[in-house]
Amino acid sequence: MAKIKVGVLGATGAVGQQYISLLENHPWFEVSYVAASPSSAGKKYKDAVKGRWLINKDIPKNVADLVVEDANVVEKALGQCNFVFSALEMDKQAIMSLEEKYASLDIPVVSNASAHRHTEDVPMLIPEINPNHIDIIPIQRKRRGWKKGFIVVKPNCSLQSYLTPIYALIKNGYDISEVILTTMQAVSGAGYPGVASLDIIDNIIPFISGEEEKSEIEPLKILGEIKDNKFVYYDKIKISAHCNRVPVIDGHMACVSIKFRSKKPAKEEILNIWQNFKSEPQKLNLPFAPEKPIIYINEDNRPQPRKDRMLDKGMAVAVGRLRECKVFDYRFVGLSHNTIRGAAGGGILNAELLKAKGYL
Repeated sequence: MAKIKVGVLGATGAVGQQYISLLENHPWFEVSYVAASPSSAGKKYKDAVKGRWLINKDIPKNVADLVVEDANVVEKALGQCNFVFSALEMDKQAIMSLEEKYASLDIPVVSNASAHRHTEDVPMLIPEINPNHIDIIPIQRKRRGWKKGFIVVKPNCSLQSYLTPIYALIKNGYDISEVILTTMQAVSGAGYPGVASLDIIDNIIPFISGEEEKSEIEPLKILGEIKDNKFVYYDKIKISAHCNRVPVIDGHMACVSIKFRSKKPAKEEILNIWQNFKSEPQKLNLPFAPEKPIIYINEDNRPQPRKDRMLDKGMAVAVGRLRECKVFDYRFVGLSHNTIRGAAGGGILNAELLKAKGYL
């Protein structure tokens, strides 16, 4: 079976490079088109990223000699790819406009950018949590007069480390009312060159612009529902977040305390729920789906970024240190790979879900 040809917008950036690397030998998708800023346009991909290729493996041979196009010239993508992954790094309004233009030309957009995360008819997906949110795509198309194009986005990279374990409990009937979390986010989450070495070495920075707001609001859309042709945000949970940049290369960690509204499960029940949690990507056997979305580690000093961020291709959430909380009910630690599960790998899983459901 012929592979679906895909494009990568922002292909020379940190997330774009991760897309290029992860898509090598993908069973369904093949990179056939790369686009970036005007300064990279016209160069072979290998020359555009020369001296700043960030991945610890060689550039895939089928991409190295592709000529980089200007991502702003949307028409260049016509006939070159069936859909695009958007890893654009631009002004928010510019990204919104550009992604809409691709979709209007019948090129679906699977985006990592934050621009459309709160657009009322654009699904923001973690496929293990809200795969049904793609049901709004026909409404999105009809509203805009698009035929084959659409926009789907993924959430902020830090959410993966804690939202799936929380959702697994909600799905099993345990009503969580309040969450307080502290994230310790890797420097790769800031892109490249990212945080200056003199700022982050031997240091922790207790502020990441926009991260606390994203961590508190985006889960409410993901946990929400489609009503009257738009997304209605989940209103049964309050989240308070502290977000910190720490001197770790990859892997976002979250220390989480949760409070239940009424029925409090036993610790053994929580562990059982996490151990057995599976969802639509696992049922569909999607190529990038982790066999177990949540992997609990029993050692007292785990999870740790260096040891646990690559569990199941870097797509699983590592969880540990579940114990009772003296203020709320329980507390735990979650960890996910921010540039794989939280970025490019999560985008690829979104695209696999869309293909399996007939949208690509």
